[in-house]
Amino acid sequence: MSVVLVVNSGSSSFKYQLLDVETERMLASGLVERIGEPMGVSKHTVFAPSAEGATMLDATYSRELPIPDHTAGFAVMLDAFAENGPSLAAHPPTAVGHRVVHGGARFFEPTIITPLVEINIADLSVLAPLHNPANLAGIVAAKKAFPDVPHVAVFDTAFHQTLPPAAYTYAIDAELAASHRIRRYGFHGTSHKFVSEAAAAFLGRPLGDLRQIVFHLGNGASVAAIDGGRSVETSMGLTPLEGLVMGTRSGDIDPAVLFHLSRRAGMSIDDLDALLNRGSGLQGLAGVSDMRDIIAGVEAGQTAPTLAFEVYVHRLRGYAGSYMAQLGGVDVISFTAGVGENAPEVRAGALATLGFAGVEIDQERNATRGRGIRVISTDSSAVTVLVVPTNEELEIARQTLAATGG
Repeated sequence: MSVVLVVNSGSSSFKYQLLDVETERMLASGLVERIGEPMGVSKHTVFAPSAEGATMLDATYSRELPIPDHTAGFAVMLDAFAENGPSLAAHPPTAVGHRVVHGGARFFEPTIITPLVEINIADLSVLAPLHNPANLAGIVAAKKAFPDVPHVAVFDTAFHQTLPPAAYTYAIDAELAASHRIRRYGFHGTSHKFVSEAAAAFLGRPLGDLRQIVFHLGNGASVAAIDGGRSVETSMGLTPLEGLVMGTRSGDIDPAVLFHLSRRAGMSIDDLDALLNRGSGLQGLAGVSDMRDIIAGVEAGQTAPTLAFEVYVHRLRGYAGSYMAQLGGVDVISFTAGVGENAPEVRAGALATLGFAGVEIDQERNATRGRGIRVISTDSSAVTVLVVPTNEELEIARQTLAATGG
């Protein structure tokens, strides 16, 4: 059994999963949150195999107690395993895999964490000040909890390190850009990699032969053009703000809007940051950030949600057409993440005008919900359109095991 513990650490919480990579079965998952507050919360869920060998929920256990820091949080997690199972003695992790948001241009593959790697993750915090410090806090705490196994960093940006210079270079002063590490990095790379490989395996076609477009549509959203398994274009840039309309982020916007708001509305840099990252997107247009609420508003004939939906879909269509041109055609289009997997209205709207390129959606297939990978295009469609549930934790576990020679 090749067991990997996957950790995704935030500033005041961390999520974890214990996975058997050989069977791709989740043994347990959990969330430790409200770290540093007067009262923290720990939730630990145990999974058991069904008669068919699939993973099924066994039980969930919750506790409320003070959790002053991440080190204390990992102690709480270890207690949850000891008290509720599965036993870490019976299922010892061979490695711990950590999601790290920003690897800059330094990290292009899963990397065993050494003191030098920790220094580099900290140094790259200038590019991801909300994420990398929290990721590093989780690494430090996890190494104390599991000192005898390798720890591996899997970077959101790594998959996009294959972008060609023409795709990752911004047209600003070259020396200024170089001195401040300004370029397109891209994010959601773990998901884009998992989905593109799962799509090829599902279709029984070599990954190297496929031109793919993957839409990762959640509260954060991005799209990637993938040629032969290599990312060649993606919508997010220096930060996760660029690109598609998102739950609370604006996506693409004329930079001069910021100058205008600074001069005319007296908004500071921090005001503008908050506006574009937390007060824009669906939230800014309709007052809600959840696509389910947007669609309910559309069905009720409400003006603001309808416009928000149309702006959202308009951006998706624009990127789909652009990436078809960059790839010189497309073989597979996949939708994943919360919105991509569960909103047939979004999928239909995104591809409604692409019939000229041979994209044909089967409305019945698109409207039918399912748990696994499924085809939603017609049998005669020149482009295969899929819904592919993402599994970033499994992808991190796979890469962690590969990095340690497992």
